[in-house]
Parts: sequence; C-alpha cells; structure tokens
Amino acid sequence: MLAGASGAAEEPGNFDAHYQSTYVWQTKRPFQAAYSGPNSLSPVHEKSYSFTATAALGFRPWRDGEIYFNPELSQGVPLSGLTGLGGFSNGEIARTAGPTPKLYRARLFMRQTWGYGGGNDLVESDFNQLAGAADRRRLVLTAGNLSVLDIFDGNQYSHDPRTQFMNWSLMTHGAYDYAADSRGYSWGLALEYFHDDWAVRAGRFIQPREPNQQKLDPAISRHYGDQLELERAYSIGGRVGTVRLLAFRNRANMAEYRDALNLAAQVGGVPALSGVRGDKVKRGLGLSVEQGVTENIGMFGRVSRSDGRTETYAFTEIDNSASAGAVIKGASWGRAEDTFGIAVARNGLSREHRDYLAAGGIAFFLGDGNLNYAMEAVVEAFYSLKVVKGGWISFDLQRIRNPGYNADRGPAKLGAIRLHWEF
Repeated sequence: MLAGASGAAEEPGNFDAHYQSTYVWQTKRPFQAAYSGPNSLSPVHEKSYSFTATAALGFRPWRDGEIYFNPELSQGVPLSGLTGLGGFSNGEIARTAGPTPKLYRARLFMRQTWGYGGGNDLVESDFNQLAGAADRRRLVLTAGNLSVLDIFDGNQYSHDPRTQFMNWSLMTHGAYDYAADSRGYSWGLALEYFHDDWAVRAGRFIQPREPNQQKLDPAISRHYGDQLELERAYSIGGRVGTVRLLAFRNRANMAEYRDALNLAAQVGGVPALSGVRGDKVKRGLGLSVEQGVTENIGMFGRVSRSDGRTETYAFTEIDNSASAGAVIKGASWGRAEDTFGIAVARNGLSREHRDYLAAGGIAFFLGDGNLNYAMEAVVEAFYSLKVVKGGWISFDLQRIRNPGYNADRGPAKLGAIRLHWEF
C-alpha cells in the first residue's frame, strides 16, 4: 500500500517474500424450490470448502524495475458444482479444481516505473510490492501473467475475498466480465499514469479459448479484454475518498442470447449457445466510490452494467449490479486488528439473457429449466478476529434472495468460517 508522504519510510528493498494461506469452509441450509434444472443451486443441505496457499516473491533487477513470481497451491469443492448463482458465495472457490491439490503459476510479471517528481508517496512492503518511495507523478508499466483485478477497481474496503467480503458481486463490479482463465488470471499489460490526486490506467489482457475455461487464447490482437479506468482521490472533512470510473470492451468467440433464441425458433427445441458462437464484442461500465467516514469506519459503493447481449465469458452471470457496504475496524472496542463488515448487492440480467433462460436455455453457470425472473439480492456480514500474529479467523453469513434470479427458488442462507494466515 502507499503511505502518506509524512509517514516513516521503510528501507528500499531489492528482494522481498510474502506468504498467504486461506481456508474457507461453507455450509448452505436447505431451501424451497418449485423446480430445479441442470445448472441450479441445489435446494438440499450442502457443504463446501476451498484452500489456497500462495508465495509472493519479488526482486528489483534494475533501477525502478521489479519482477514478481507467485506459485500457488489450491484445492476445493464448490457448492452445486459452482452453478445456480450470479453472486457466488466464495470468491476463492474459482481458483480450485477439485479435492486434489494443484500447484500452478498464478503470477509472473514485471513492473517498470518512471518518476516525474511532485513529491513522494512512501511504499510499504506488501504482497507483490517492494518497499521504497514513488514519485506522486509517475508512469507505471506492468506486463506479464497476473489478474486484471491486481490493477483495476482497487477498492480498499471490498476487493479481496481472502480477508474482506467473499461474495463475487462484492469483490469487484458484478457486471465486470474481465478477461481471465477459470482461476482468475490472464496475460497482458497495463499502463498507469499518476498525477497528484489523479490516475488513469489502461490495459489489454487475453481471453480464454472458451467461456470460463483454463486454456487462454494467445491471439491478443484478435481476442482480448480492454479496460480504461479514471481515478480521482479527494477529501471531505479531512477524510479521504476515491472515485473510479471504469469502461471495458471484450472481443472473443462469444454467443449472443438473441441469436440462440432465433435459431431455436427456426429449428425447434431448446435454445443453445454452442451453435451460434462467433467473434463478438461486449461493452460495460462501472462506477466505484470509497469514503472514509471516521478513523475506523469506511464505506463503499459500486454500480455496473454490461450490454448484456452476449454470454458471460470469463467472470459471472451478472449484467447489471449495485452494491454498497461499510467496514468498521475494531479499535472502537479495543480490538484494533479486528474487522466487521456488512454489505448488500442487487444483481440483474438483461432482457435477452432472461428470455434465454426462461426458454429453458442453459448458460455456463445458470439454467433452472425455467425462470420466474427477479433480481438476485445478496446480504453479507463478516467478523474477522485476529487470533495470532499474521493469523485471522472470520465468521461470515450470507443470505441470497432469488438465487439464480428465480423467484420460484430460495432464499439461500449460508454460513462460513474462514482461516487466513500471512507473513
């Protein structure tokens, strides 16, 4: 993280190493469902778990240059085969691929900074961040294997499911169909320019060969995800806030829901996406605001929307979303490193998307065989309790009304315990 220029500087580091491990155990209570389909959230009692362990290694091979490598181990079993929700209940579960542990490269990237003065921001040692100082006016190039969310939509109160809110529609813009493999990583590059309280960043990353699959398509000039973000920091009553406006444009081998419906009307049967895929473009916008209220309380809000014509390609089945929440540090009750958070999200589908599902169509994550459409509503609360140095245990509750946007099903009620350790 960047500290204020008045803070105590850390010694510049030429090498750094960090580690994290996160275990999430989650249970879902039975709920009422008038019917279920092949991609429904199961109405019976279920248990799920995920485990990830990541090493973050970084070094400075030349002046203002950095290289980072993150090997990662994961395993886990999702609820209902990871189907039946727009806002999935565990942001870590996508990194897992079954009960057998898998070791893989999560990140391998370089970062180059060019400074242009304007005073210094002090940089603390952190995951994929070497200690030192950075000019407030600077140009930063990042290239390689990483997550788009490492750079874009960096909301400090709701961004990391390992330590903050876990629901997918709270960890970033719900409608942000950002380029990624099935674990959430991609290859690409991003350029950021910081000028005092302003920042602008743009990036291009490669897409998977098929929707939500592991293999990526290296043809970055043909199939890609572009994003542009404008950021402005400000102060109200001495409390810092940040507003970010994000636009994204994806090009990939995608299907349009209306094409699938039209083909089914011509030949009969249930609409399917697999027969109508081709090079298509998907666009979307997102607005994010974060605001410090007191020294120990912060609030955030997001709204996002995609055009909703094409299938979900790399994130989740949300075409429009609005979310808001608050995070309270435990200093108010003598537990400075504890955190309480509560947030809500409302997720929706485009007209084309809901018509496709109502006609019995099956999408990657959704498909009840029918659809009595209603917006999916998520409420999540967690308490993170520090138990040892670098170790926290969190208790998380979620209530999801109209799971999978279906008023004939739910609500789903979930509880989770999360163990997180880092150094």
